[in-house]
Amino acid sequence: MRQIKPPYYLSFFTVLVLGLGFWVLEAEPILPSVNEKLKGVCWVGSRQPLQGGELAALRDIGANAISQTPFGWQADKNKPEIRWSLDAERQWWGESARGIRATADSSINLGISNMLKPHLWARGSWPGEIEMNSEEDWVLWFENYKNFIVDYAKLAAELDFPILCIGTELEKTVHRRKEWLEIISSIREVYGGKLIYAANFTEFEHVTFWDELDYIGIQAYFPISEGQEPDLNQLKKGWKNPLASIEKLVRNYQLPVIFTEIGYCNTADAAAEPWVWPNERKESPLSEEVQARCYQAFFETAWKKPWLAGVYFWKWYPEGKRRDPDFSPQGLKAQEVLEVHFSSVD
Repeated sequence: MRQIKPPYYLSFFTVLVLGLGFWVLEAEPILPSVNEKLKGVCWVGSRQPLQGGELAALRDIGANAISQTPFGWQADKNKPEIRWSLDAERQWWGESARGIRATADSSINLGISNMLKPHLWARGSWPGEIEMNSEEDWVLWFENYKNFIVDYAKLAAELDFPILCIGTELEKTVHRRKEWLEIISSIREVYGGKLIYAANFTEFEHVTFWDELDYIGIQAYFPISEGQEPDLNQLKKGWKNPLASIEKLVRNYQLPVIFTEIGYCNTADAAAEPWVWPNERKESPLSEEVQARCYQAFFETAWKKPWLAGVYFWKWYPEGKRRDPDFSPQGLKAQEVLEVHFSSVD
């Protein structure tokens, strides 16, 4: 039988398409992937020393990580002065260097790793509104902030913490790459562990210095549903757009992500505005079920992403849950969800 050959132009076109296809496949970057995830909570520093057993209770639900949070204080969001002390007399024990050290010793003995995550407390505001009114004040603010965070970098180095968070929700500062690179350089002079920045969910796409860090950190209070009493499917759908945006950033920077905070109050409207503070939810009906469903939706969506290196749930009290409403899952159905997934083998 005579063999019929395709026209030359068709053969050339086929080869060209195949070649371009292989080129695209080769050019597409492989997303970073982690083998073992951090299963963490944001540990609340207590007023008084630990009595014993608090961290064992956390280990028993499968957690393998905590973040510890000391504070610096900024009296005015538009003024450059920052004050801090590693061991002040009036400081809560769990937020002092001695408390952080003791908590670290106890947790490490139980196989729980530590991230040091210093925060700025801005009076009458929150860190995302810190902004100076002049270049002179910006210079002073960054100098003060550098001294603040380097002090804690030295503590993290002394305690051999594997991760240091260099800033949290400082949304109106992150476009100033030059100043942040100077801070990062000063930190790396005294601390050899991994660095992360905790970007608010409204800010993570605008941070200009991800390329100088080891992780992309996100305060993942994304709204994932409107209204009250959403079902699980609605909550899972609510993760679609946030995850697409995060994955685009991951692809660009080739860095794994840690959710430095995520949490939901035990209220019916928890998924609509997860960031709203409990004392602003007094009119919201309590709902363990919605809080638990929000946790479940996270584990069935974001947690499965290979580039997600870990999560820290806000928040966990050493002495147990203290009020309603609250972000803590302790003693509620959300804790049961947490234990199921933290205790499972990845």
